[in-house]
Amino acid sequence: MIETNDRGHGPKARRRRCFIVGGVILLLLLLLLFIIVLILALTVFKPKEPRTELLSATLEGISPRISFSPVSIQLNIILNLTLLVKNPNHASFKHGPGKSYLLYQGDQVGEADLCPGLIPSKGTQTLPSQLTIEVDEMATHISALISDVLQGQLVIETRTRIPGRVSFLKIFKKHAVATSDCRLAIAIPSMKIQSQECKSKTKL
Repeated sequence: MIETNDRGHGPKARRRRCFIVGGVILLLLLLLLFIIVLILALTVFKPKEPRTELLSATLEGISPRISFSPVSIQLNIILNLTLLVKNPNHASFKHGPGKSYLLYQGDQVGEADLCPGLIPSKGTQTLPSQLTIEVDEMATHISALISDVLQGQLVIETRTRIPGRVSFLKIFKKHAVATSDCRLAIAIPSMKIQSQECKSKTKL
């Protein structure tokens, strides 16, 4: 009598082959999905630089006054800035607390905090900033300040820094810091901004 071995063709063997085939198919689908997501992350959803733009700059306060006996200067100037942050990404841009700095002759003479926020994909957000010139901080440049006031023009600079990150599906995250540097010329005694030059950049 001849006996045949059907162990390789039984129900358990067929079930095991189905599990293996199903596992291979699932693995291939996951690999394909990963490749698609990776391609999208490197092309369509590749992080782009958020951009900042100075929308407006206005002044409040009184024109500087000089006293020569003894030599002193009275100064009360508040600079109001409105910044526009543009998010060109297909993902949201979440930024933390930012900072605006006011500089005269290269030294900081005032600062202001910027509120954190979330800018949706392809969206924009305006950020107000109010900077007060601190007279005490300008004491080291009193002679230059008096000269500028007498000549009728005061030149100051502003620097704004907004840190944040671009996030897509909470998986792909890229840190970014948007900055804006402006140079403003203030006419005295009219207290109007004669000219402004701004440069914006972002570090990813």
